[in-house]
Amino acid sequence: MPATLASAETVLKVKPSGDLKVLDPTIAADSVARNFGYMIYDTLFTVDDKLQVKPQMVDTWTTSADRKLWTFKLRDGLKFGDGQSVTSDDVVASIKRWSQSDAMGQMLNAHGASWEVVDARTFSLTLTEPWGFVLDALAKPGAPVPFIVPAKLIASTPAGQPLADQTGSGPFIFKKDEWVPGSKLVFLKNPHYVPRAEPPAGLAGGKVVKFDRVEWLIIPDQQTALDALKKGELDIDEDIPTDLVPVAKAARNVVVSNQDEIGVAQQIRLNSIQPPFDNPAIRKAALLAINPQDFIDAWGGGDGGLITACKSFYICSSPYYTEAGFPSFDLEKARTLLREGGYDGTPVAILDASENAQIHPASLVAEQQLKAAGFKVDVQAMDWATVVSRRTKKEPVTQGGWSVFISGPGGLDMMLPISHLGLRSNCDKAWFGWPCDAEIEKLRGAFGDSSDISERKALAERIQLRAAQTVPYIPIAVAYQSRAARADLTGILNPPAPVYWNVARK
Repeated sequence: MPATLASAETVLKVKPSGDLKVLDPTIAADSVARNFGYMIYDTLFTVDDKLQVKPQMVDTWTTSADRKLWTFKLRDGLKFGDGQSVTSDDVVASIKRWSQSDAMGQMLNAHGASWEVVDARTFSLTLTEPWGFVLDALAKPGAPVPFIVPAKLIASTPAGQPLADQTGSGPFIFKKDEWVPGSKLVFLKNPHYVPRAEPPAGLAGGKVVKFDRVEWLIIPDQQTALDALKKGELDIDEDIPTDLVPVAKAARNVVVSNQDEIGVAQQIRLNSIQPPFDNPAIRKAALLAINPQDFIDAWGGGDGGLITACKSFYICSSPYYTEAGFPSFDLEKARTLLREGGYDGTPVAILDASENAQIHPASLVAEQQLKAAGFKVDVQAMDWATVVSRRTKKEPVTQGGWSVFISGPGGLDMMLPISHLGLRSNCDKAWFGWPCDAEIEKLRGAFGDSSDISERKALAERIQLRAAQTVPYIPIAVAYQSRAARADLTGILNPPAPVYWNVARK
């Protein structure tokens, strides 16, 4: 149970949706790491509450007539948490590092992106061919986010390794000396941070911090967290399970609301480089074996509209949503395809984040459905932070690898083919599971190069049809996360990532 703190009016106590092990949102690239990143880092651009691109650290920018040369100027007075000025060197180093792991960053590089420092506050981007998503890429709100970090930290960190220092450019400072892994993370108001003058809207506008200190308290048991909230020992309880929503709504001095209006794309992620899912036919058998309604029933969200099935590789709210080619649940066909695909009984290792209210029941349903189709299944219980660490391993299951994990990336990560976290099929550069398909990548590239809406929709549908055959992952449903908060709090925003600037106590 979290301890009661003396200066409650200057301390905001939050139970995040999960624990954090890797303190580098570019390397970890999961939702909790992304949320951590928004606490301590800032971005060049971002999106407002209408998902429109807005400048954040950038003051002004220009584009050449052929749209191959972009010049940006930083706002005056930007500083890191240690008081050092943010310079163009930091920006260029940060964007180059981010672009190696992000889908949109990789596409930017494919268009010949060359970043140059002009002066301390001015930098440029030169492309060999124009690309219509430059600002969208720099404003990308989903993991991995193009956060700005000090260039000296990047220079001293081997490629592919997490940063050891969390000096950031954002509204909070991470107190690493108070970090208790598995228990508590502490953030202090950054006295050097200069907010924009505009009012906050989504992830954009002025990030004005109104608490001196924010504590993330890791409380694995959902009922314990809600009890703490009801007693005033906790201020905000993120991602409460659907069965506790009525309980939270009935509590005195507690307000329940959606964390965001886009939802998260619940999915079964398959390891495409290890048996048995290195075989496309066996991945297709798994897709046919999954009945989304069983997951929705297990989550208890069907009646309240908190969870809905989407027979698509795109989030329901995507302008490119299509059900074209997406197969319906067919257990007999799954069994037949499994036999024809030559399944040899290799166990399917499911990484079960047992403390997570969405992942744990979904893992058990996946176990039942895959077994019914003829798979041998091994459910391995662990916490979410361990899942995040384990899913990076490419070794066989017998050497600490994995076959399946269930996750809920933010809806914005699943909206456009070019930034789609799950569809990306560029082998080692893809998201965990590492699907590899040249056809999907060719179509994604064509989508990024197109400026015609009708052509983009046609390409998105072709990607969907191809994905239904290659099965980079298995979509389950879209869930709308609920947040419970003390009624005496004001200014809580609901962008695609939970943020804690603008929050105050009445």
